[in-house]
Amino acid sequence: MSNKAARNLFIFGSLFFFVIFLGLTFDTMKQIDGRAPEVTKEVDDGKQVWHKYDCIGCHTILGNGSYFAPDMTKVVEKKPAGYLKKFLMDPKSTNKNATMPKLGLSSKEADDMIAFLTWISKIDTNGWPPKPILAQAAGVGGAQQTRGQQVYQSQGCSNCHSINGIGGTSGPDLTKVGAAGKDAEWHMKHLKDPNSLVPGSAMPPYPSLSDSDLKELAAYLVSLK
Repeated sequence: MSNKAARNLFIFGSLFFFVIFLGLTFDTMKQIDGRAPEVTKEVDDGKQVWHKYDCIGCHTILGNGSYFAPDMTKVVEKKPAGYLKKFLMDPKSTNKNATMPKLGLSSKEADDMIAFLTWISKIDTNGWPPKPILAQAAGVGGAQQTRGQQVYQSQGCSNCHSINGIGGTSGPDLTKVGAAGKDAEWHMKHLKDPNSLVPGSAMPPYPSLSDSDLKELAAYLVSLK
C-alpha cells in the first residue's frame, strides 16, 4: 500500500467512525431527554421541603444521605400517597411506634414532598435499593400459594403489614388477625373502604379488586390464627 493510500484510509476511516460516534451520541442524548421525568413547580417545592426539614440527615435518596432511617428512592411505590401524607404530617397517627418526630409539615408541604418523592421514584436506578432478603422470600411460593396469598402479594400488602415476621411494620401485624373475631364479610368491607370501619385509617381503599379476589383475600386473612 502506498503512502497516499494509507493516508487516505486513515483520514476517511477516522471521518467515518467520527460520524458514527456523533450519531450514537445524539441518539443517546435524545433517549436520555425522553426518559427524564418532568420537573414541575411542585417537584421543585418538594425538594425545598426535603432540605428545609433536613430529611437527608436520617434518610437516603439514590444512596446519598444518612442510613439511620429507610431509603426514600422508591418509597412511593411501596406506600400509597394518602398514607404518606398522614405519616409526613404526623408519623404516630399511622404508626404509634414510629420513631420519626412530628416535624410540623403543612398539608401543602406534604403534597409537595410526595411530588418530589414521586419524581425521584421515576429515575431508573437499575434495581436499587435491593429488596430485603426476607421481603423476597415473602413473594415466593408460586403454585403452592393459595389464591388469597397471591392477591395479598400482588396488592403489595406486605409493604405495610407483616406475617410471621416477614413484611413491613407501618401497618398492623397480621400474623393472628384471624383470631380477632372479624369474619370474611368484615374484611371485605374493610378492604373496600377502611374508613367506614376504622375512622381515620391510613390504609387506602381497594375498590378495584374483583369480588372474587376480595373473597379470597378475606378468607386468607380469616385463616391467619
